[in-house]
Amino acid sequence: MTLLIKFLEMETSMKNYHDPVLLTQSIEGLNIDPNGMYVDVTFGSGGHSRAILQKLGPHGQLIAFDQDEDALQNTIADKRFTLLQANFKNLKKFLKLYHIEKVNGILADLGVSSHQFDDETRGFSIRWDGAMDMRMDKRKSLKASDILSDYESDELLRIFRQYGEVENAKKLTMTIVKMREQVKITHSKQFIEIIKDCVPKQKENKYLAQVFQALRIEVNEELLALQNLLQQSLEVLSANGRLVVISYHSLEDRMVKQFMRSGNFENRIDKDFFGNPLIPFHLISKKAIVPDALELTNNPRSRSAKLRIAEKK
Repeated sequence: MTLLIKFLEMETSMKNYHDPVLLTQSIEGLNIDPNGMYVDVTFGSGGHSRAILQKLGPHGQLIAFDQDEDALQNTIADKRFTLLQANFKNLKKFLKLYHIEKVNGILADLGVSSHQFDDETRGFSIRWDGAMDMRMDKRKSLKASDILSDYESDELLRIFRQYGEVENAKKLTMTIVKMREQVKITHSKQFIEIIKDCVPKQKENKYLAQVFQALRIEVNEELLALQNLLQQSLEVLSANGRLVVISYHSLEDRMVKQFMRSGNFENRIDKDFFGNPLIPFHLISKKAIVPDALELTNNPRSRSAKLRIAEKK
């Protein structure tokens, strides 16, 4: 059994998932004011947005962001709702464009949508022998295949170590650099066969997920976008406004946790002249909220999800 077939069986054995992750907990975390202004920065199929709209009154408003043009087909016909094809790193700019200075809550469900995984042309999943694309915004030029073909070895090593936390990142990088001298790496099946000797036995699922994650984060500048979103949240949230974030891997969750606790990414607690800590948020959830057994059974996508909630002081 080839490595690809073995991993395909593990992936296709999972039931399809389309339900929003941690829906009840995240909507409760927003503490919605029926007349408030809210932002869903990761619209996707619109599950969270629809739940927010159900809580809003006739004067409430919801702005949603999604950089993937495919998400636009899920738009909601509601005069209280506006959907923008834009990256949430530009949150403040677009709110200003719509003459919105403050919002009562921001919700972010990070990660790859089910639709993106299921679309064989996008390259997010190895279920298909798709092109190594991985762009969430197809208007961008950089693809995963470009990274594999053009990045210097030290850049590749940085990506796999930093974004994938791949243990044998050096061996992986050397393998890619050697093989790309002989053939251009363009498709997922081809790529997996090229790196098969790097993959630890009995850990195929985890390893390949880490490698694909690293490439995807680099293509989409995901951590930089998240950093920008968190910093801007402090500027656009009103007093007592809620920040609700669902993350799916440790790199995202670490950034969110440190920012909510300290207002920066170094986990540094600044103090005023009198020694009082200058902490911009009050933590609603002291620890990350995770799916219960029922959701894990019904929605496999939720297995790595962590929800954190903070209220601006």
